[in-house]
Amino acid sequence: MADDEEPPMAVQIQSDFSFGKNLSVEESSDTVSVGVTVITGYLGAGKSTLVNYILNGKHGKKIAVILNEFGEEIGVERAMINEGEGGALVEEWVELANGCICCTVKHSLVQALEQLVQRKDRLDHILLETTGLANPAPLASILWLDDQLESEVKLDCIVTVVDAKNLRFQLNERRDSSSFPEAFNQIAFADTIIMNKVDLISQEESDELEKEIHSINSLASVIRSVRCQVDLSNILDCQAYDSTHVSRLESLLEANKSLTTTDLHDTGVRTLCISEPHPINLDKVRLWLEEILWDKKLDMDVYRCKAVLSIQNSDQMHILQAVKEIYEIVPARKWSEEESRTNKIVFIGHKLDEEALKTGLRDCRP
Repeated sequence: MADDEEPPMAVQIQSDFSFGKNLSVEESSDTVSVGVTVITGYLGAGKSTLVNYILNGKHGKKIAVILNEFGEEIGVERAMINEGEGGALVEEWVELANGCICCTVKHSLVQALEQLVQRKDRLDHILLETTGLANPAPLASILWLDDQLESEVKLDCIVTVVDAKNLRFQLNERRDSSSFPEAFNQIAFADTIIMNKVDLISQEESDELEKEIHSINSLASVIRSVRCQVDLSNILDCQAYDSTHVSRLESLLEANKSLTTTDLHDTGVRTLCISEPHPINLDKVRLWLEEILWDKKLDMDVYRCKAVLSIQNSDQMHILQAVKEIYEIVPARKWSEEESRTNKIVFIGHKLDEEALKTGLRDCRP
C-alpha cells in the first residue's frame, strides 16, 4: 500500500473560528505556550501515515497540524515575512471531525502560528509536518528562540520518521563523500525517531538498525512502529528544549559518557561525549562554542549539542542546548551536595575532532 493515504475527513468550519480576534491581556496571561512538534522524514518513510493516524485518532486532544511546503532554501528571514495586511489568512484552515484542525502553509509559518495561538485556549498541541525540508534546523531556530513567538508557542521536539526497510540503503548512499544524504541530517537533528515498517524486516535487522541510528544520534529516543501507530505520549509534550525539564537530559548524558571517536576511522556523522571535572568559566565557554558553531574554527560541522555544565562561582547546574548556530546556556536547578559537579557535553555532527574538543573544553577552566 502506498505511504500516502486518503486525507482525513473534514467538516464545515464553525462560524466562531475567527483568527482575527485579539485576546485580552487577562485571557492571554493565564494561558501557557503551545508545544510544537516538528515531523520530518525521508520521502516514503511514513510522515503522512503518522499525520493521518493523529488526525483520525480518537485521542481526545485538540491538535493543529500545519502541512508546509518549504523548499530547501527556507531560512529565518524568509519565514518571518508576513504576507498581506492585518494578519490575513495564509491558507484555508479545515476543522476535522475529531476536533483537530489542519492547513497547508507555503511561506509564512510565523504568521500561521500567530493566527493559531489566538485561540490556543482550545489547542493542546501543534504538529508541523515538513514536506520539503531535509534539514529541520531552520525551523528549530524559528520556533525555539524567536522573540516574536517565544511567549506563544514553544518547540517541543523534532520527530524523524525513518523507513526500516530502506534506511540502511539511504544511509550508505554517498556515505564516503562530503555530501551526506537527507537521512543523516534528519536523524542527527531528531529528539525522537520513529523506526517505521519494522514488520518488513527481521528482529535481528531491527536491532542492528537501531544500533546504527544510535551511533549517529545517541540522544534520540527510538520507537519501533508498524504504520506509525505509536503512543502519542512519546511524541507530544516531550519538553526536549525546556531548561526546567532536565532529568532526562542528565540520564542521557550519563548513558553517553563513554562515547568516543577513538576507535572510529571514518569522518561520518556521529555522537561524541566529552567531560571535564573542574568548574569552567561561562564567558570562555561561550567564546569557545561560538568559535566552533559560528566560525567553524576547527572545521567541524556540529548539528546538535547538549550539555550539563558546572560554572565557577555558581551553585546552579547550567544546561546547554544548540541546534546548528543557535545555542542557549541557562541555569536549570541547584546542584545537590552529593552530586559530582562534572561538565558533560554531547556533540552530534560531522568530522568531530575528539582531542580538539577535549582541549577546548579544558581551556575553559578559570
